[in-house]
Amino acid sequence: MQDKKNSSFIPRDISEPLKKLFQQYPIVTVIGARQTGKSTLVRHTFPDMLYVNLEAPDIRLFAENDPRGFLEQYPDKVILDEIQNVPNLLSYIQVKVDEKNHNGQFILTGSHQLALHEFISQSLAGRTAICELLPLSITELAKTNVDLSVDQYLFQGFFPRIYKEKLDPTSMYRDYVKTYVERDVRKLVNVKDLSLFQKFLKLSASRVGQIFNSHHMSNEIGVSHHTIHSWLSILEASYLVMRLQPYYENFGKRIIKSPKLYFTDVGLATYLLDIHHIDQIKRDPLRGQLVENMMVMELFKAQFNRHSSANYYFYRDHLGNEVDLIYKKANQLIPIEIKAAQTFTMQFLKSIHYFKKLVGERCPYGYVIYTGQQEQ
Repeated sequence: MQDKKNSSFIPRDISEPLKKLFQQYPIVTVIGARQTGKSTLVRHTFPDMLYVNLEAPDIRLFAENDPRGFLEQYPDKVILDEIQNVPNLLSYIQVKVDEKNHNGQFILTGSHQLALHEFISQSLAGRTAICELLPLSITELAKTNVDLSVDQYLFQGFFPRIYKEKLDPTSMYRDYVKTYVERDVRKLVNVKDLSLFQKFLKLSASRVGQIFNSHHMSNEIGVSHHTIHSWLSILEASYLVMRLQPYYENFGKRIIKSPKLYFTDVGLATYLLDIHHIDQIKRDPLRGQLVENMMVMELFKAQFNRHSSANYYFYRDHLGNEVDLIYKKANQLIPIEIKAAQTFTMQFLKSIHYFKKLVGERCPYGYVIYTGQQEQ
């Protein structure tokens, strides 16, 4: 069946790179969390291609039981949505791609990074480009004349449905978490006590922008730190969180080597903190961390939407010196500080000056991102 364009579609910045990649590879795979708009993106970017949803039980059963017969239905270009439901199909896609030996054959989408990457590395290595789709960016929303305050963005988050269907964020995130926990988590791992996993979700939200310590969290929840690592892998596999790795080399100082944790959608983190009204945000003690989470993800979105590597890290040593983000550009190290305050002060530059002295000429300049209006 062919796609009919939806007038409420919000154009995505990754569309043009997606088209170019489809000309350069036999397969393009789009992965990301549920509800980030993967299906809508590929159907609008390639409106003339056949579309098959592998979430449908009868279609999934056909693909599982007779993969050759299933693929024979689609001699030309086709979109296969939610491919992680039939991972064994990838081996047969590989054979078909190699037989035809030309670019622009399949568009695949998937929601679970770990399982999908495992099968792709086994079956599709060198045959597919991989695009990571995060929720909407502020830039994308601005192009549709959406211009909200910082607190509105923190509260509403960036899932497309909230903007296209004008949904109440609290209700949407409540349903999202319920569906995710009851459906996806059960698929990915055997969680014996879902209430403990839900507690883990909430504690993770309270630690955005902080060093992730599995031992501290295991003590609070009452499970082993190995279980915490397993659960964190589930959140990453579902593209709900990302770990920001520290940057370290021999600076002559003891460097923190544990990652920091961020949610890919700040609205979900806000909901998990039991913030159910926008007025609660201003007085919430974690507002600064939520602002940091939002801006870190905006920078990741900008890179992913260009199909570029997000070479971002953070710096922290045992003396407490810290830079929120380090952008590694070839041999250069660009420090970026993120502040929730609306008034700029010279204190914002302290960490940048420290880092510049530490690395010398490798740091030609730095940036401060804050919530005020003046640019300098």
